Amino acid sequence: MIDRNTLIHMLDDELTPSRFKDYTVNGLQVEGRERIGRIMGGVTACEALIDEAIAWQADAVLVHHGYFWKNEPAQVTGMKRRRLAKLLAHDINVLAYHLPLDAHPSLGNNAQLGQLMGWTVTGVLDGPVGQGLLYEGTLSTPMTHDALTQHMGDVLERRPLMIQGHDRPIERIAWCTGGAQDMIEAARAAGVDAFVSGEISERTTHIAREEGISYFSAGHHATERCGVQALGDWLSERADIEFRFVDIDNPV
Repeated sequence: MIDRNTLIHMLDDELTPSRFKDYTVNGLQVEGRERIGRIMGGVTACEALIDEAIAWQADAVLVHHGYFWKNEPAQVTGMKRRRLAKLLAHDINVLAYHLPLDAHPSLGNNAQLGQLMGWTVTGVLDGPVGQGLLYEGTLSTPMTHDALTQHMGDVLERRPLMIQGHDRPIERIAWCTGGAQDMIEAARAAGVDAFVSGEISERTTHIAREEGISYFSAGHHATERCGVQALGDWLSERADIEFRFVDIDNPV
């Protein structure tokens, strides 16, 4: 077991959320019991994950996508009320880290995706390591578009949508997990062969084709599963807690 405040200090010290201008609250979002022994991890604090946490008798939920996003309605009604009612009734804490978990140089979603895919990180294009989100790297061996599509599908268990912008083999690559499709312009300016993010917009197709950069939409959820798992494992090595990750499937 660990005291909730001690746990929050550990996470804040490692992820340094104060350095980020984010769209949400990073850290403790919903207060539950003070002593924490079981933490359930997930990508998003959806109702299905809350139900899993209740069944497992978790003391806290640790997620990448939590609540209280900028410009969302303030009223506690409908879906928001159901989620909060279950958490409060079962005294479960919600801990959420958004941009800080994307950017962390070893535990973050971008670092973890690169490691999972076997890409060598050569830099971060939009800020210092640990704060920037647009990673740049190289493949160990140049790959065709079809080969990289297959490899990403095998590793992520979700075949990416590929927009081919040129006919060259892919060697230099840039990536940012989640809804980062508009970073394609910065990736193109860096001269990479391909850019990978989670989501795609209608405009992304035209940018890729007209600017000569290939684009892979690998899934918002699929590209952001690893950060919470890495963070939970990091915690369990340093604190007397039990961590369990539950993958609530999401095709987006």
